[in-house]
Amino acid sequence: MNLKSILGLVIIFVFTACTPQEKLQKFAGLTQGTSYHVTVWVPGGGNIEQLKSLVDQELARIDKLLSNYRDDSVLELFNRQQHTDPVKVGEEIVQLLRKAEKVSIATQGCYDLTSKPLFALWGFNGDNPAMPDPAELQRLKQRIGYDKIEIIDNQHIRKREPGIEIDISSIAQGYSVARIGRLLEQQGIENYLVEIGGELETKGSKPGGQPWRVAIERPLPGARKLQKIITIRQKQILAVMTSGTYRHYFDEQGRRYSHILDARTAMPVTHQTVSVTVLHDDATQADAWSTALLCLGREQGIKTAEQAGIAALFLEQVNDDLVEYSSQPWQQLKNVDIQ
Repeated sequence: MNLKSILGLVIIFVFTACTPQEKLQKFAGLTQGTSYHVTVWVPGGGNIEQLKSLVDQELARIDKLLSNYRDDSVLELFNRQQHTDPVKVGEEIVQLLRKAEKVSIATQGCYDLTSKPLFALWGFNGDNPAMPDPAELQRLKQRIGYDKIEIIDNQHIRKREPGIEIDISSIAQGYSVARIGRLLEQQGIENYLVEIGGELETKGSKPGGQPWRVAIERPLPGARKLQKIITIRQKQILAVMTSGTYRHYFDEQGRRYSHILDARTAMPVTHQTVSVTVLHDDATQADAWSTALLCLGREQGIKTAEQAGIAALFLEQVNDDLVEYSSQPWQQLKNVDIQ
């Protein structure tokens, strides 16, 4: 389901002496072509088997709705429609498109959910990416553009051009994380960490008021080292989303081509920014913004993040070194320690 490369987020737990009532409870599973992990603290304990069943059901429902790898998903049924009539896709997809459209506008079209055919042409949806035929690339470029999708109402959308296709993977995992967070809250759970494919959301704390701690992986090929450790001291929801270029790319004639495509040019980005981490109270927005800012790169990305009030950390590769840059909202974060 996910076409973007996600930097690993290593979950670090600080254990203290706990009574049985203070014990963290965990479960994990598979979803959307990756894994998920849920950690909760329920004073007095909770029914983890029942909770896992509810989470699995919700993730299966979302997959049936948003997956680009299921022919029977609502999204893929829409993509296969070759007409411009209104199609009922449901409120969730409409709301996701509205959020993505705002980010597309803010990035002047660099970030665009209609880029799905470009990923296929470049081969990034398979195992053998390669330089496409330039004429085919220019032809396909004419079919790309968020303005070619019209939102009719809270249930319906339509294509302004029959060949338009939507890839929602750059926002779907963040949305899934948020949905699982709301499900946990509906079950009366106020202390949790939810992670899907490296994208995560926290709320509350661990036993004894201990903060959640997560780490951002160093974004270089072959490296499995930690770049940053984030200690989350706030009780309110905080999403941590990281997008990177280094896990999905190919080299040709001495040049590296990343899977991060600029929808305006239909080409891989050429800047030196290798990862962007976004902290936000909305996991869906954080997911979209981390990809969008990575598309823009550090120089334009910081300006855009500051205009939108987004707390973002940019890592730029200079030879064999990584240089860090951050937006003003990142520097002004409260109740979040970053080392």
